Amino acid sequence: MPRLRPGNQEGGGRAALASRFEVWQQAAFDPARCPVRDVLDRIGDRWTMLILIAVAAAPRRFGALHRAIPDISRRMLTQSLRTLERDGLITRHVFATTPPGVEYRLSPLGQSVLEPLAALVAWAEARHDDVRAARHRFDTAAPAGEVAPAAVAVARSLDVLAVAAPRQRGPRRNPQPTG
Repeated sequence: MPRLRPGNQEGGGRAALASRFEVWQQAAFDPARCPVRDVLDRIGDRWTMLILIAVAAAPRRFGALHRAIPDISRRMLTQSLRTLERDGLITRHVFATTPPGVEYRLSPLGQSVLEPLAALVAWAEARHDDVRAARHRFDTAAPAGEVAPAAVAVARSLDVLAVAAPRQRGPRRNPQPTG
């Protein structure tokens, strides 16, 4: 069966995707034989694309990568770099200096993913507002006869605020003996 090629868009792309999906189903989505599970799960994880984009411009040292992606922990960055090296997407170069310097670069295989990655990034940037609007519609809509999840959350937060807020009373009276 021919592989799906970039540029197969619209109807032809749909048919090719449907055909590939059938092949993956027949393989029971076995990660060893299913490229979507084996490769795209890795590319689409939380950190891989950001790391590949960070290394795409120029080789980077660990500290520079950590500064470029500040919300990744050092441990997760180390683990992600090792996984990317194992998958052949980046290479690790050690320099004989004191202390030893280590630099990460895109491998030729890693460079080959930049074009489809750039297309996905462009799509995400172009459609981000549409995705956020769809999420908002979904979160605020309710199936017939049900209360919208967002409305329930607002009502619960108002109940919490009402319980937590001290009650307002009129002016405090100090009974004074008259006399």
